[in-house]
Amino acid sequence: MDAHQSPRILIVEDDARLATLTREYLEGNGFQITVEGDGARAVERIFREKPDLIILDVMLPGEDGLSICRKVKMEKDIPILMLTARTDDMDQVVGLEMGADDYIAKPVRPRVLLARVRALLRRSEAQASAADSMDAQITRLAFGDLIIDSSMREAWLSNEPIELTSAEFDLLWLLASNAGRVLTREEIFTALRGIEYDGQDRSIDVRVSRIRPKVGDDPMHPRRIKTVRSKGYLFVKEI
Repeated sequence: MDAHQSPRILIVEDDARLATLTREYLEGNGFQITVEGDGARAVERIFREKPDLIILDVMLPGEDGLSICRKVKMEKDIPILMLTARTDDMDQVVGLEMGADDYIAKPVRPRVLLARVRALLRRSEAQASAADSMDAQITRLAFGDLIIDSSMREAWLSNEPIELTSAEFDLLWLLASNAGRVLTREEIFTALRGIEYDGQDRSIDVRVSRIRPKVGDDPMHPRRIKTVRSKGYLFVKEI
């Protein structure tokens, strides 16, 4: 993203009224907005236009948002904020598994949406700056057969590459770089999302549950990433 240009956001939403209201609100806060109402056209448009961020509804005609998210994340690391109309966790959990960076439930509160959008863009810009900087420090952590490299944003277990979404890598690196110290959900949420924890969001817990088997941990009896009751998570230095 050009530092002198307003961030470009593509809204994939078939509710014309909601899309218009969201567009007008975000444009009023300095963003360039385009809208796509058909899921079947969304992936091709995303790859062609290369927006800085995607606001993606789950329920769409042509192709649903979860499928779109999976296809985009297989090819591009564009931040995706998913909109879900359901109050249960299923859409949110599946969306995170597909690689979504964040989610927000309908009805959308404009100020909350704006805060989430800004937080995702800040994180994306910070990652891009670190990757582009010739002076970026190359940092690698090793825990037995688990290796995590922040400069390459990759991890290996027993010399085999681990498939991690961008959000999963960020969480793994945060936990591993604080090995031996309990990180509260509030600390994790603020570090990764740039906003305060509301006490109910389960995205961190979902990501931990996804990361554990990937790094060789037993999901039922974890030894590497431990849950500390009523506090948060602990990455164990030696197991």
